[in-house]
Amino acid sequence: MQHDADIEDLTRKIRDASAFVGRAGAVLDQHIVGQKRVLERVFIALLGNGHMLLEGVPGLAKTLIVRTFAALFNLSFQRIQFTPDMLPADLSGTMIYNPREMEFSPRKGAVFANVILADEINRSPAKVQSALLEAMQERQVTIGEETFPLPEPFLVLATQNPIEHEGTYLLPEAQLDRFMMKVLVEYPSYEEELEIMRRSGKTCLVAGPEPIVGSDEIARARSLVDRIYVDARVMRYIVDLVVATRDPAKAGLTSLVPMIEYGVSPRASVFLLLTSRANAFLQQRAYITPEDVKSLAMDVMRHRIRLSYEAEAENITAEECITSILQHVQVP
Repeated sequence: MQHDADIEDLTRKIRDASAFVGRAGAVLDQHIVGQKRVLERVFIALLGNGHMLLEGVPGLAKTLIVRTFAALFNLSFQRIQFTPDMLPADLSGTMIYNPREMEFSPRKGAVFANVILADEINRSPAKVQSALLEAMQERQVTIGEETFPLPEPFLVLATQNPIEHEGTYLLPEAQLDRFMMKVLVEYPSYEEELEIMRRSGKTCLVAGPEPIVGSDEIARARSLVDRIYVDARVMRYIVDLVVATRDPAKAGLTSLVPMIEYGVSPRASVFLLLTSRANAFLQQRAYITPEDVKSLAMDVMRHRIRLSYEAEAENITAEECITSILQHVQVP
């Protein structure tokens, strides 16, 4: 266990290192109306070095959020529109023959950027998903016989439309598991809708923000996130939540036994820990609490639970199952 003096010293360092969050938040407020929770999750994904899946109907500023975020942090940005006729080479790159040199040379694809907006990711076929999967997990891309590392930091923010299914492909379970979080983008409130009209009801486009955060600040923040203290009881609480999805009966949740076909993978435990640490950093704390875990459990686990046919027949959602688990598992 860390001493109080170590916690206090780490807290001071976190307060200094997290100053960029306030600066970035003030600028984001000038360009994006509402969506505070989504913006917070993007911060967490960046600090936790994980990818994020954004689900919402068109027009909810998903693209604007990602583009503005990348500009603020001076990160290279690529928006890739996924379509059914897309090829893996469109994403990762290909070998180009140079007749003058009489040899092939690699031409890197769109995935070579710090921040990738994979727009409507569920519209691309399996081979493209496989190419993106390598980039997300290995943080490298193979072109021909050569392997190229991707830039650091590397963050994939993918979007999908929940209401349109024509011409779409279900994301493979293995790929869904690679996303640190799945975040639902909600409609704006009444007042936010009015403000959106005031800002956007013009013919002139608003220029994006100037970079105000450097990559060195991101690296420093990540190093401190890794040092945030986690009590053994909180670690066990994370595991209790995860195990309850795999064996609800043992956790005393017999009603969920016929509803959950497969529970979450060990990545859920790892990502719950990482996101909780990142959330504590945003709150300028040197330790995580059970509330950090509870506030992020839904986003970390909702896309990892596989429901049974019985649950689908009864319109039971993964969110309802997770809510039952959070209410039932004892908080330390």
